[in-house]
Amino acid sequence: LIVEDDKKTASLVELYLQREGFDTVIAYDGRQALEIAQRRRPIFIILDLMLPVVDGWEVCREIRRSSEVPILMLTARGEEVDLVSGLTLGADDYLVKPFSPRELVARVKAILRRARLLDAKQESVLSHQGLILDLDKRKVSLQNRPVPLTPHEYKLLQALMVAPGRVFTRDELLEYLYPKGEAVIDRVIDVHIGKLRQKIEEAPSNPRFILTVRGVGYQFEESRGS
Repeated sequence: LIVEDDKKTASLVELYLQREGFDTVIAYDGRQALEIAQRRRPIFIILDLMLPVVDGWEVCREIRRSSEVPILMLTARGEEVDLVSGLTLGADDYLVKPFSPRELVARVKAILRRARLLDAKQESVLSHQGLILDLDKRKVSLQNRPVPLTPHEYKLLQALMVAPGRVFTRDELLEYLYPKGEAVIDRVIDVHIGKLRQKIEEAPSNPRFILTVRGVGYQFEESRGS
């Protein structure tokens, strides 16, 4: 997510990131940024501090109330108080304008590498009532028996198990499985979930792992245990 009210700067940043294989979305003011962050759940946010409607400090503060997504601040003034304020609110790094787009891309990659390392150290095996997902080995087992999953089924299960209790909309899961916007049949997420339940649920029609939230989507059972 690129949050920048100057359209030329935003387009330049987007161009360099897309060259490196990143999918991007732009917000031109703080309110739009918060709406997109809530809806799209970006893996990284580039955040200008001087924004219309809602400033960058408030955007950072609001995002940090519910997310640890990496944030790289952009500031035109370069004053120490701005940088300290932003870092205190939870930003991960900063760049002072004017900046090199190549340096920005390098910072983004470095921060993402650190974030992934921290995530890996925190938890590489997810478990719940005999269902185990080993992120390092990309293997799933149920009551000590291996469960063969397709790549899409594995990605769905991983997304749900990493955030137990969180409700994912069908659109969020669809975007996660098909980030390049591939054409797929209607209700494809329901089809994948149905097949996944057949493999991991004792009674697929009365699931205990993957729960349906009517009219919204799906969530993984919140209480966790072995």
